[in-house]
Amino acid sequence: MNTDKLIITAAICGAEVTREQTPYIPLTPEEIANETFLSYKAGASIVHLHVRDEAGKPTQDIRIFKKVIDLIRNKCPDLIIQVSTGGAVGMTPEERLQSIYSGPEMASLDVGTTNFGDDIFVNDMPLIRHFASKMAEINVMPEFECFELGHISNALRVVKEGIIKGHLHFDFVLGVPGSCPADVRNVMRMVDSIPQEATWTVSGIGRHEFEMSMIAIAIGGNVRVGLEDNIYLSKGVLAKSNAELVEKVVRMARELGREIATPTDARKILGIKVS
Repeated sequence: MNTDKLIITAAICGAEVTREQTPYIPLTPEEIANETFLSYKAGASIVHLHVRDEAGKPTQDIRIFKKVIDLIRNKCPDLIIQVSTGGAVGMTPEERLQSIYSGPEMASLDVGTTNFGDDIFVNDMPLIRHFASKMAEINVMPEFECFELGHISNALRVVKEGIIKGHLHFDFVLGVPGSCPADVRNVMRMVDSIPQEATWTVSGIGRHEFEMSMIAIAIGGNVRVGLEDNIYLSKGVLAKSNAELVEKVVRMARELGREIATPTDARKILGIKVS
């Protein structure tokens, strides 16, 4: 069981949340960078990064990713930047893959097809191998995004095939409508299915965010929170920033005796070498 300091990932804006749902979702490069900085100050050591175009719609445009990353590194140079290769449902694989060439240290690697609300998020094995190979070529560390228990098998398959080497890190995304439910039994099944030396994070979607966070903190995992996954600080109360969500996790961790990892701590835990 991993009992290292707690790594908190801030998922700043995602691809789905709109201003109609919450006025606090950041959309412009400057807004995303500022929200990232506030989350970093609150205790996040990784930012999970999506970007939006001028109309506020999801995009994988490498130019926008580079602009946002430059702004973030100017504000918090030691923060670990993890870009999304999930993009949004309906994007082509090559469109989704653009983000890894914007200079991050990590990238999400979706390791299976899943129902995503009323849509289908397609990630077949050829696509998984292709994305993994490209990440390996440019030394970007993958975070295996697992929406279902079987996705872990897909991740371990590309490891067994030698495509991905080094430390393995998983993110269990639980509570997406149509995918694996968010409950403690599913968390434990997933933890028991990964190599003992691997690290893991849990992302609880919507109302499950803090329940899943508490479980992860208590049993030695790590936590992802942010407006991408959940827009509420408590029932009926909108979070006014990503930092408020990070701050709540920090308070929970302190109550349970977990120290918060700095970016330097997180790099050591994840085996990320400083370039």
